[in-house]
Amino acid sequence: MHIVQPALSRQIRALEDELGVRLFARDRRRVALTPAGAVFLEEARSVLEHVARAVEAAQRADRGELGSLRIGYVPAMVSTGLPEMVRRFRQCYPDVDVMLQEMTPAMQVESLLRERVDVGFVRGPVHEPALATRTVLEEPLVAALPSGHRLGRHKRLRLAMLADEPFVLQARSLGAGSHDQILAVCRSAGFSPRVVQEGSQAEVASLVASGAGVAVVPASLRAIRRAGVLYRPLHERPMTRLDMVWRKDAALPVLDAFLADVQQTGLRRMRPNAATPERLTPDPR
Repeated sequence: MHIVQPALSRQIRALEDELGVRLFARDRRRVALTPAGAVFLEEARSVLEHVARAVEAAQRADRGELGSLRIGYVPAMVSTGLPEMVRRFRQCYPDVDVMLQEMTPAMQVESLLRERVDVGFVRGPVHEPALATRTVLEEPLVAALPSGHRLGRHKRLRLAMLADEPFVLQARSLGAGSHDQILAVCRSAGFSPRVVQEGSQAEVASLVASGAGVAVVPASLRAIRRAGVLYRPLHERPMTRLDMVWRKDAALPVLDAFLADVQQTGLRRMRPNAATPERLTPDPR
């Protein structure tokens, strides 16, 4: 222990005085632990082991290896590689509790600002000074038509061919970026769409299938097969994007680890219109 015997004896006696119990039984032949000393020794070892674990846990948390990560996502993300990205992150960081929640873009922005989620995946662009964004996927917009629609005989459509059709559109209150972009794309083709009904992006396909109207949607929605809907590419090939969004002032090592993982490997896994979409499910633990 690198302590001379007299000094060690004084420290032991000081500890006994503080505790109010004898830790050692001493005579001229030997020094032995008392029953109280044996119990104290066992507890002291346990405390030291717990401190060592606490130090290790703190160091791992600082590296982003422990903690929780709350992710919001729009439905289209299930067919663009997010499930595989999350699975890989869980494999690399098995002690991080990853929680997933399907949310509209507007809900994600509000939840990020209120610190209810840590990172979101939305249809961009997002105009919010407190949030940082990174584009993870660009994909074309396509036309969605009810089955049996007269334009369905064309393999590719021009946007102007939809000018006289009733339109189904994602409500601006649920996703301003997507809503405004589709209106802008239509205006660039020389018309303003006659919107007859609005809903969430997931509801748009159902409304088209019901015959309510036509829609312009991200190509990745084709992977979510829905009876009664025909998808046709657009000649102009307008593009839309998916953005990863998080708070600029977030100081979360787990979030930093996730952002770095997405940057290094996740972007290569993102792809539009995956053949078989996979549902995002919470961590089974």
